[in-house]
Amino acid sequence: MSKAPQSNPLHNQNVVACVWDFDKTLIPGYMQTPLFKHFGINEKTFWTEVNKLPEIYALRGLSVSAETIYLNHLLSYVKNGPMRGLTNQKLFELGKDLEFYPGLPDFFEEIARIPQETGFNDHDIKIEHYIISTGLAQMIAGSKISSYVSGIFASEFIESALPPNFLSQTDLYLPLDPEISQIGLAVDNTIKTRFIFEINKGCNKNTKLEVNSSIPHELRRIPFDQLIYVADGPSDVPVFAVVKQMGGKTYAVYDPADEDEFAQTCNLVESGRVHNNGPADYSPKSSTAIWMKQKIREIMNGMLRKKEDNLQRNTRTAPKHMPKIELPQNFQELKQETLWNL
Repeated sequence: MSKAPQSNPLHNQNVVACVWDFDKTLIPGYMQTPLFKHFGINEKTFWTEVNKLPEIYALRGLSVSAETIYLNHLLSYVKNGPMRGLTNQKLFELGKDLEFYPGLPDFFEEIARIPQETGFNDHDIKIEHYIISTGLAQMIAGSKISSYVSGIFASEFIESALPPNFLSQTDLYLPLDPEISQIGLAVDNTIKTRFIFEINKGCNKNTKLEVNSSIPHELRRIPFDQLIYVADGPSDVPVFAVVKQMGGKTYAVYDPADEDEFAQTCNLVESGRVHNNGPADYSPKSSTAIWMKQKIREIMNGMLRKKEDNLQRNTRTAPKHMPKIELPQNFQELKQETLWNL
């Protein structure tokens, strides 16, 4: 008995996902720079304080996340005056001041044209960009690159926190001059892997799916072998490891003017953490832009091969009519002669 053709009731798996870190990957330095300039804060002093906080709190018997404690320190600056009045809207507005590495955001437009090339243009292939960052979601959303991305996963602040027993109150107090007061979401380099699986499974597109739901790999929205992760360094090793082990592509970028960053990314290549490395330069002829475009085309060709293999595996050749055989006019005489000769 033949097997029924397999079907994919969840997704068409026709998407290539380019997933990006943000700070020192898409922009030089850290995104908080415009924020410090706006409030007249010494950026170097702020980060020096942040780097000392885990040690100081450890002496008090407290453990804190070195990757996200800066969010708490920002709130301290708000509460204690230096950044009084900071809102999510202000963070969004400051996002427009972010300067990107060469070639951006035009590079995203160049990538978007690849599915229209001959050989791909009849297959409804899509390219989606995602940003996963320990930085601030509102600043990324306010930047000039946000219109090119399908999703932003980054840290968030709450402005008007709800009070105790708010469910039993009819009128909730809203401050006339709101400001950020609590952390809504803190993204560290380990939690980044969770968002990779959300993209992989399609949880970000279908709220009925949960990231911990068991979904066969062949039914996930974006298989790992259709995903590329680009980031800048050792702090992204957890995500690099997951993506590479699951069949995705990994790439480490560095500031072309920084020899230490170059050495770090070379070490990631030599240790097998990433497939390749290159400068954070996305202009058309840069090695990074060329590598990305080549890998996207390789992935798309792989998608077409997979599609053809599924078609061959799940279809049977239709029955055909036997061709009519023309018999010679003296067939009966030949037949009789053959019988006499036996």
